[in-house]
Amino acid sequence: MHSSFLVYKPYGVLSQFTTPVPGKRTLGELYQFPKDVYPIGRLDEDSEGLLLLSNDPLQNKRWLGQSIRKEYWVQVEGAPLEEDFDALRKGVTIRVKKKDHHCLPADVRILNNPKVPERIPPIRYRAAIPDTWISISIREGKNRQVRKMTAKVGFPTLRLIRWRIGEFTAEGMEPGEVRPVRL
Repeated sequence: MHSSFLVYKPYGVLSQFTTPVPGKRTLGELYQFPKDVYPIGRLDEDSEGLLLLSNDPLQNKRWLGQSIRKEYWVQVEGAPLEEDFDALRKGVTIRVKKKDHHCLPADVRILNNPKVPERIPPIRYRAAIPDTWISISIREGKNRQVRKMTAKVGFPTLRLIRWRIGEFTAEGMEPGEVRPVRL
C-alpha cells in the first residue's frame, strides 16, 4: 500500500530525513513518516512551502515531470512593473551546475498583499528599499531556479514559498503541517 503526504516545509528545514551537518532540522522532525517515504523534488533550506512525499515510484516519476506546474510566491527586492518580467515570460538563461540552462517560459504576475504565514526568523526589513510579492509558475525544477531567475531580471529573491504543485496548494496550511493525500 502506497503512502503520500503533502507537507508545508518551514524555513530552515532540509528536504531530507538525515542531516549532513549536526543541528540541522529535517523533515523527520515534522511527522512520523513511514520509513520508505521520500520527497518528490526538493526545496532548499531557505525556501518554504509545499513538498510532496511518497513511497510510490510511479508517482515520483509523474510528479517530477515537466507536465506538472509549480507556483511560487516570491518576495523580491525592489518595485518591479509587469513589463519587468517579460524576459521571464520568454525564458531566461541561468547557470546550473556550471552550465547554461535556458528556462522554459514562466507565468509571472504581481501579487497584492498575499496572505502568507509569518516566517521565523522574519525577513530583514529595510525602510529605504521596497519589496514586492510576485507569483512565478514554472514546469521545471532546477537547483535554486526561481532565485536565479529573479536575480537575472534585477529583482533578487528575499523569501520564496512554493504555493502550488499541480492541483495541491498551501491554502490554509501552516509551516510544519503534514496532510496525508491521494496522488
